[in-house]
Amino acid sequence: MTYEHPHDYIEETPIWPDGTSLDTPVLTGMQWRIWWLASAGKFFEGMVVFMTGLALPLIGREFNLTAIEHGLVASAVLFGVLIGATALGGLADHYGRRAMFIAEMALFILFLLVLAVSPNLSVTLLALFGIGTALGCDYPTAHMVISESIPARSRGRMVLGAFSFQAIGAISGCGIAVLTLIWFPELNAWRWMYLVAVIPALLVFLGRFTVPESAVWLMVKGRVQEAEKALLHLLRRDPQYPSSVVLKTLMEGTAREREGVSWTKLFTDKTTRRMTIFASVPWFLQDLGTYGIGIFTPVVLASTLGSERRNAVSVSDLVYNDLLAAKGSAAIDMLLLVGILLAVLLTDRIGRVRLQVFGFIGCAAGLAIAASSSFAGGGWDVVLVFAGFMLFNLMTNLGPNAQTYLIAGEVFPASCRATGAGFAASFAKLGAVSTAFLFPILLADIGTVALLSGLVVTSLLGAVVTWMFRIETRGRRPD
Repeated sequence: MTYEHPHDYIEETPIWPDGTSLDTPVLTGMQWRIWWLASAGKFFEGMVVFMTGLALPLIGREFNLTAIEHGLVASAVLFGVLIGATALGGLADHYGRRAMFIAEMALFILFLLVLAVSPNLSVTLLALFGIGTALGCDYPTAHMVISESIPARSRGRMVLGAFSFQAIGAISGCGIAVLTLIWFPELNAWRWMYLVAVIPALLVFLGRFTVPESAVWLMVKGRVQEAEKALLHLLRRDPQYPSSVVLKTLMEGTAREREGVSWTKLFTDKTTRRMTIFASVPWFLQDLGTYGIGIFTPVVLASTLGSERRNAVSVSDLVYNDLLAAKGSAAIDMLLLVGILLAVLLTDRIGRVRLQVFGFIGCAAGLAIAASSSFAGGGWDVVLVFAGFMLFNLMTNLGPNAQTYLIAGEVFPASCRATGAGFAASFAKLGAVSTAFLFPILLADIGTVALLSGLVVTSLLGAVVTWMFRIETRGRRPD
């Protein structure tokens, strides 16, 4: 049978000519391999971003950082993500999903090694920025590698399942920090934290060479025979089904789309402009809270718990404070994992839009509870901070943190999917960079209550914008 779109083959449930029922999973071994290799990118992001919050006090002491320099270190990775999502992620529309899937991991490994031997602040900032650009490229690329290779009926679960590794990475980052500080209670322990990621990253890098190019992208480029071979590679199973792949010469609209992707299309075309606003503005508002709370949870917890060693002078005091913050953060970060697991179960049943709106409202409630801790006493302040941050982490991963990522990779047409998703991720990281840089300054200037109250407002605004520009992408084929 001849089909026009590669996903017509991907969506088929294998039925053998003799009527034999399917005795293997619907997804092939290659589809699962692609999923695992894409999941690894989100794992590394969660690990590096959240581990940076724990490495920051040690880096600050080693290089004698000022308050502004602390902010630069905290935001360097996120600024790299901002640049990488657009500058590198968009290249997947031109050079292919597979090429950028491999290149981003090579870049990640290179800058991890540079960071581990960094002699000064300048090189540290450069390395963290480089790591961020690689992780930024992964935002649109990994999403497309998954969504263009699996059936639409399971796309939401699979993409968010991969995204859940961000939470696993965050928890692992806390665990790595704790173990490193126990085994190497020294000032340069932060270098070993980052170096731990090199070996698994190298394995992922080598594994990505084994995956085929996206047949959807090849068809958009008019490379029909290559698309047919890529589909056969992707759908290889025993017994083989389909036995052959024949695609029509041209997908509808492809001739025009092969001419190239124009950035102006994201803003000048009415339909695409709505997609761009829907994909980027709620994500920006979500990142204001998620990264501010995520990176600086250790700081807020340590001050609330009141058990840190104030004005730490010795390295042992600094390590003690870092261990205290790491353990508290790990407990709260567990709710990130619970939230994303709920998102995986519910996103294809309830839909992206409703979960995102509900999640934004829940985030606002959690932040309001945490803010109210300043007016409580008798131990209730600690309870309210933990309860508020836990509710926030649960609701952000059930709702906007997961759904914004999913929507950005689904809502745009194939011809500008990487460009659109890359722009959305970059715009979102403007919020992440801003909050990472300004959070410590605002904490000192206006206090915890005012800062958390401001994030309550941005969360509610995220719910409003999501509903106003809603485009439900559940079950849509990636045309």
